[in-house]
Amino acid sequence: MSELHVDACYQGGRHGNAGDDPLPSLLRVDSQGGFRKRGKVAGKLHMLVLTSSLADPDWPDSLDREMGVFTYYGDNKQPGRELHDTGRDGNLILQKIFTAARSGAEGRREVPPTFIFAGAGTWRDMIFLGLAVPGASDLDSSEELVAIWRTAKGQRFQNYRARFTVLNASTISRAWLDSLIAGKPEDSLAPEVWQTWVKTGRRQALMATRSLEYRSKIEQLPADKEGEAIVQAIRDHFEGSPHAFEHCAAAITCFMMPDAVTLDVTRPSRDGGRDGVGQLRVGVGSSGILVDFALEAKCYSATNSVGVREMSRLISRLRHRQFGVLVTTSWVDLQAYKEIKEDEHPIVVVSAADIVELLRRNGKGSAATVVAWLSEEFPKSA
Repeated sequence: MSELHVDACYQGGRHGNAGDDPLPSLLRVDSQGGFRKRGKVAGKLHMLVLTSSLADPDWPDSLDREMGVFTYYGDNKQPGRELHDTGRDGNLILQKIFTAARSGAEGRREVPPTFIFAGAGTWRDMIFLGLAVPGASDLDSSEELVAIWRTAKGQRFQNYRARFTVLNASTISRAWLDSLIAGKPEDSLAPEVWQTWVKTGRRQALMATRSLEYRSKIEQLPADKEGEAIVQAIRDHFEGSPHAFEHCAAAITCFMMPDAVTLDVTRPSRDGGRDGVGQLRVGVGSSGILVDFALEAKCYSATNSVGVREMSRLISRLRHRQFGVLVTTSWVDLQAYKEIKEDEHPIVVVSAADIVELLRRNGKGSAATVVAWLSEEFPKSA
């Protein structure tokens, strides 16, 4: 059996059934479910394996490769059950390991190594995303494991949203994995970053700095039919009312930047070239500062891109020490994107694909829920 290498793909069978899953032979865990384990939930957990398709619009698991933070949703995904009353005890496991992780060195020794895998998109092949520990260094402990409310079939229910740090360990040795499978962990065989976390609580994240890049049209537009329907619902709702879309763009901006303390949509005749102005809080308490930003909103069709002219308009209106946010239901064309990247203009681009992701993160994973949200928050004028 093999070692684990970050971003390596582990191929399963080709028979078209659950037996194709590569994880049972690789790690001696079950072949089904998002939560797979070695050990006892009520006793000692020796190893935890989290799997995700990264493609569920209602529960958008995601990996922030730049920060090394993995967001994972628990297994209470339908109404009718209490938060921890799930078939595979997934939410109970999350509660247990996050509580232990906050309980000093003794508690951290009770936290099982967590290995994260994502579906490769072909057969049942799996991609190894990394070794993770509960929590993230830039989050308050109250934000690391949060019970969030969702509504389905007219019923309200709760599920966990958990944040893990993917540790800077590119390879996991077979010897350590075998010791975990046997229920006799040999910590001396573990990666140094794991040993450091257990002893001190310091998380050394696997962060991949993004190189200069220009997202293509395809990358800026929704990748699935439901995502396309979500964006089209927004276009339809604000058809003929471009100024009304600015209020929606402001709400989307707040989804993206929850630390924005003010964001006001400007009057159409007095906007000074900006559709909105706001302030983002950086830092906390009396040491925090407020950074000004300007908002530009473009409710365009899927065939109409944001070009150099529109981008230059936003750039020219930015004041000293301001940054800009462009929210569009389409995409930014390559020439305009190159200009803002190569000239290092402080512009945040929120394209159609980004809008879909932000809405899904905030419980609006279908066109129907988005239509209801639009009707409630931005009612059309009579």
